[in-house]
Amino acid sequence: MSKAFLSQVIQDSVGCTGVAANRAASDLVAAIIKEMKKSGGFTLPSFGTFSVRKTKARKAVNPRTGEPVKVKAGKTVRFKASPNLKKAV
Repeated sequence: MSKAFLSQVIQDSVGCTGVAANRAASDLVAAIIKEMKKSGGFTLPSFGTFSVRKTKARKAVNPRTGEPVKVKAGKTVRFKASPNLKKAV
C-alpha cells in the first residue's frame, strides 16, 4: 500500500480531484505520525494497533566485513493486527 493508493481510494470514494485526494492522504499520514509521537501509539478499530517501542543499544556484526558494530538505542514501530483483520485475511 502506498500514499498514491490511498489517494486513489479517497478520490474514487469522495469524487474529489486528485490534488485534494493527495492532500487528504498526506494529512491522514501526518495526523497518525503526530498522534504516535504524542501518545506512543495509534489504534485503528477493526484494523490494528501501532505502538512505539524503545530499543536498547546493542552490538551487531557487519555482514560484509564481519567486524563488530555498535548500534545506538532508538525507537521502532510495532503493529498488532486486530482479530477482525486476521479473519478477513
